[in-house]
Amino acid sequence: MKSTMSDEAILEEIGARLRRERLNRDLTQGELAERAGLARSTVAKAESGGVTTVATLVAMLRAMQLLSRLDQFLPEPPLSPVQLAKLMGRRRQRASGDRKKKQPSDSWEWGE
Repeated sequence: MKSTMSDEAILEEIGARLRRERLNRDLTQGELAERAGLARSTVAKAESGGVTTVATLVAMLRAMQLLSRLDQFLPEPPLSPVQLAKLMGRRRQRASGDRKKKQPSDSWEWGE
């Protein structure tokens, strides 16, 4: 799909792809609707490019065993560098050096 397509054109393309998948599986709209727990008219509306809900799309994909394709559609985004830094907590920025108490030298005295 091209980013220059209108919303209506994108919905029509999604509907056409759903229809092709249904036909490739040799299912009628009624059979798909029954498997998805939807009305046949809802399946017909989605396939014709009508406005539908994400829940309807998920139900149709589940009924056709295509839920795994959602990962291609909208993959899990990686964590941003800011989120990674928050997860890692505070990391050491510099060495602390030798912080042992130094023993006073016996050879030093006041007034020398």
